[in-house]
Amino acid sequence: MGKRKKIGKIIPKMPSRFAKQKGKAPGTITYMGRRENLKSIVNILDYNENGFNVSAPGNVDAIVSHKGPPLVSWIDIVGLSDEAFIAKIGERFGLNPLVMEDIVNTNQRPKIDEYDPYIFGVFKMLYINQDKELIGEHIALVLLDNCVLVFQELEYDVFTGVRDRVTKKFGRIRSRGSDYLFFALLDSIVDNYFAVLEYLNDKIEVLEEAVYADPSPEVAQKIQELKKEVLRIRRWVNPVKELINRLIDTDHPLIAKETKIFFRDVLDHSLEVNDSIQIYREMSMSLMEMYMSNMSNKMNEVMKVLTIMASIFIPLTFIAGIYGMNFDNMPELHYQYGYYVVWGVMISLFLGMLVYFRRKKWI
Repeated sequence: MGKRKKIGKIIPKMPSRFAKQKGKAPGTITYMGRRENLKSIVNILDYNENGFNVSAPGNVDAIVSHKGPPLVSWIDIVGLSDEAFIAKIGERFGLNPLVMEDIVNTNQRPKIDEYDPYIFGVFKMLYINQDKELIGEHIALVLLDNCVLVFQELEYDVFTGVRDRVTKKFGRIRSRGSDYLFFALLDSIVDNYFAVLEYLNDKIEVLEEAVYADPSPEVAQKIQELKKEVLRIRRWVNPVKELINRLIDTDHPLIAKETKIFFRDVLDHSLEVNDSIQIYREMSMSLMEMYMSNMSNKMNEVMKVLTIMASIFIPLTFIAGIYGMNFDNMPELHYQYGYYVVWGVMISLFLGMLVYFRRKKWI
């Protein structure tokens, strides 16, 4: 038996985040993200038509006291890695253990689950940070009677406009219930997808110019990264339209009939986002085809030049090879002007072939 061929050093893979959940019972609260060791922060915004109040309670009892009427409460919980604190919140608000598991599972696909006392939703909040990088943040919304729980990984979010509408009394939000707040938060998440679409459009335009100007291997790598990014965004965004349809068709008492009209507007935006994502997906795939086509054209140009040079020098090499043979009785070998005649023939052939190729527009 022959020797086994070496294939190089095997680099160990990073531990999978899914290994944290392996073997655990369903409903076990296990944070699956990479933003660990962050203490949970709670910010509460209570409001009604007459005013609002902002608070940041530090204990669970104070938080739970905000869940009932007469005010509508927006309870924002930032930081999901504090599993014990998240478990206490879920227990006091009466959330199903499976819901609590999905709240801290950052790999969870967008979904909507309806329970008798509440509606639970998981979404991806996408935004572009200061370094022009795409950030995908796991976010969970729980709609209760007169209360909306928001669980998010980082303090930064896309809800600044909703807060301004509450605190500065823009629009109708202060005169409506928690179902309208749930709609407003979901609408902000979907509307911010358009900023992500602009980000993708800009990247595609830059790569298109690079493909035509300088189709280098670095450009090919960036195209591959763009394709992966578009597919990742599509996986996060595509299910949202079906979830909004479910909210429109639901008979759950927490969502009023008047609010469903506004969810239709979110559905329109979601459909537009999905159509655009599909277009960008096709464009990203065509970018690689354009890259390969341009590289092939460049290679053809190189081969064309080499072929022309070979075509010019082949007859010259033939003549030089004939008169380079060491025979004593070659007819032109002792001709007085033979050297100059051969040079004249070779130069004439060279110039004649250049003129011929130029007329054919090959050079």
